[in-house]
Amino acid sequence: MKLEKTANDNTYRNAMGQLLVLYTQVDRLIMEACAERIASAPDEAAKLALARQVGDESRHVAIQHGWMEQFGTPQTPVLSTAQESAILAHFRRLDWMEFLTDMYLCVEALGSDAVEKVVPLADPGTRESLRMPLQDELDHIAFGVNRLKHELGQLPPAERTAFPAWASQRIDALNCMLQGMGLDLETLFESVGADYGTLCRSVRERRDDVLRAVTEPLAA
Repeated sequence: MKLEKTANDNTYRNAMGQLLVLYTQVDRLIMEACAERIASAPDEAAKLALARQVGDESRHVAIQHGWMEQFGTPQTPVLSTAQESAILAHFRRLDWMEFLTDMYLCVEALGSDAVEKVVPLADPGTRESLRMPLQDELDHIAFGVNRLKHELGQLPPAERTAFPAWASQRIDALNCMLQGMGLDLETLFESVGADYGTLCRSVRERRDDVLRAVTEPLAA
């Protein structure tokens, strides 16, 4: 990682402002996707976990909107309305296993890893605005990992063995879809002081970690 920049640096402020807008848009999309999934979730435990997450994400959106008002940079959406619709449409098409994989192993686990790497470089107000959301996301990821363990435990051994490769392909496909939206994340992260290559390596390591967390207890 690079040296911390200050909130008085215009390059930093403009880039961090855009990252805050993007983070808030993603949290709202997660909230909507989870809310829509409640009705079709397979059991009461899953419905309650999704409902709790909807409440968490709505709180995150409110926190971020409050901080962005104080931060004072433009709140122009980073994702267009069409791009937001495409993301929600993607999640609506998924079955339960696909939803758990894309939402919790990709969006939640890998997205939060990227945000965590920026937090030490951020100004104090931004760090504080992200503190509670990142804590909550640990619970969301734990739900996704544990639920995937449960679902995998119901499958034949051959399908459990095939899961890591299948999940990796899903993560790659979703990442390609998001990259295809033309977001210049490298410039944004570099402008707030992050080394983009180091950040990407960290995200890849996190990906390996969550896949191991899902599958290792089932290896015996």
